Amino acid sequence: MFLSMLFRARPSGDGSPTVGGPLRTAAASVVVAGLVLVGGAMPVEAATTYSASLRTAVKSLPVAGENNVGYDRARQFGDWNDANRDCQNTRAEVLQNESRASISFTTSKRCTVKGGRWITTWDGRVHTSATTVQIDHTVPVHEAWGSGARYWTKAKRVAFYNDLGDHRTLSAQTSALNSAKQARGPEAWMPPRNRCGYVGEWVAVKIRWGLKVDSTEKAALTRIAASCPNVTLTVRKA
Repeated sequence: MFLSMLFRARPSGDGSPTVGGPLRTAAASVVVAGLVLVGGAMPVEAATTYSASLRTAVKSLPVAGENNVGYDRARQFGDWNDANRDCQNTRAEVLQNESRASISFTTSKRCTVKGGRWITTWDGRVHTSATTVQIDHTVPVHEAWGSGARYWTKAKRVAFYNDLGDHRTLSAQTSALNSAKQARGPEAWMPPRNRCGYVGEWVAVKIRWGLKVDSTEKAALTRIAASCPNVTLTVRKA
């Protein structure tokens, strides 16, 4: 479905050495920064799919105070895993999916990505070395914990940490910017570029995983969304 590619079109990683631009669909090419302009909500295809305009989606987010007591990232969320057992962990899969040129690996086993061509959406920079980018959780793990993940099973938290099922959950970003973001939400930090796309991705991830927002976060999302194209968000719930 074309709308599943909203905000940051990404081809599926299939383990092949060449990914990115040539594999992107024609539908993605008509999207400007991944945004599709629409007049209203699209039909919901199934009970597990949410579809609404950006502003409606922001309005629908449930509000609750954030509770980060007991947070321990390594113990509660684990680390990058290798779900399909091809020796490439989640970081490698994201790098492969987002590269716009042939991927190179550190060894002949083709497990760890060494080089490619990544254009990071927060700043528009071009990277050719995997060492200059980090894989960002759009909704930081600490934020997720305080917004509802503390009540999940360990298995669900690990699934969130390694979510390759929606391209909006994880992305390759310039290391310095990712470090600057830390665990802050849109009320405290925004990228220098692609702010509307970023807000859409944030809201989509919150909806996908059933996470709440606090009052200051919702106010910031509402304010920013009001100045953005009122695109349709279509989200397959986890």
